[in-house]
Amino acid sequence: MTATPAGSEQEERGEREELVRLLPVVPREQQLSPGRHSHHKDVLMQLIDRDRRDERESSGSPARSPRRFARPALVAGAVAVALAAGLTVGIGAGEHGGGGGTAARPGASSTGGGSRSAVVTLDRIAAVALRTDVEPVDDSEFVYVRSKVSGNEGVFDGPVELGKPHERQVWYSQQEKAVIGVGLIREDGQDWPIEIGVPDGTDPEDSAVPAGIDRPTYAWLASLPTDPDALLKLLYADTRVEKGRDKDQEVFDRIGDLIREQIMPSATAAAFYKATARIPGVTEADDAVDAVGRHGIAIAREDTLYGTRTEWIFDRTTLGYLGERTVFSRDTERGKAGTVVDNSAVLERAVVDKRGQEPDERRRARRS
Repeated sequence: MTATPAGSEQEERGEREELVRLLPVVPREQQLSPGRHSHHKDVLMQLIDRDRRDERESSGSPARSPRRFARPALVAGAVAVALAAGLTVGIGAGEHGGGGGTAARPGASSTGGGSRSAVVTLDRIAAVALRTDVEPVDDSEFVYVRSKVSGNEGVFDGPVELGKPHERQVWYSQQEKAVIGVGLIREDGQDWPIEIGVPDGTDPEDSAVPAGIDRPTYAWLASLPTDPDALLKLLYADTRVEKGRDKDQEVFDRIGDLIREQIMPSATAAAFYKATARIPGVTEADDAVDAVGRHGIAIAREDTLYGTRTEWIFDRTTLGYLGERTVFSRDTERGKAGTVVDNSAVLERAVVDKRGQEPDERRRARRS
């Protein structure tokens, strides 16, 4: 454990950011949206600051202690949730397509689920999904998704500065058996393996994870109930929630994770959209812009704890999925309401034979 002299506020921020960069690559059990990645990073930073305050208070030190510590115990313990969420694996969002568009419409339905307009739109989206032909994916294949993404590149805890858009490619293993190697992310000019972390001194086979909600595959998705109520009940039961978090929001985010970078049977996709309509607080936004500037309607939900709104964007005519973005839902020190925090645009989905392989024209046509 090392100590460094206290410096300016800027130096302290730099040290916190450096700690994040030095953290090891860890389990990537599910695909996070850019907004959720930013949230977990913020949680990590807050835990670091709280840990330092606790040290100062227990030792009777003044508010600005002359010695600051980065404790290994923090990484091993309290920050486990942030790490398991994939903090150090290449995660991004999409190009800033403009912060325009109207806010999500308020007003819950009489059933206690989403707003009336959201329920109607989700029903239409589900009908389109149900009519879409999708070929099954073998467990020896990989689901491939290419996107344009960007995220906040501003100083931690400072004003949001959306970065320039860049390409992101992912490959997900479809193996049903327990595996360590889940897939691959190609982003920022590097390949980032998506792997299950293996604790020192343990057998890798004991850490391997089978297909399931934390490692979805086509076959696992096909095994889910297609009755929306039964599906939603399963999602609420299987979705873990951090203390103080909104379970409705976590389930909404989990469905967003599943529809963004996966390929699933038509009936399953339709069930997810119908299930979303039953989540309290889900609304519709008249206009939202994805990472490549495509306008569409959005299915949204506000995370009141953090003052952000997550929006799934769909083509206004075809109702096909375009992408996702996160915006501030209220004025904060980091940005005004409507400021885009991150966004993405899915450009291509396909199936390939191995990770790192880009689809050829035949395979693209098969999934078009």
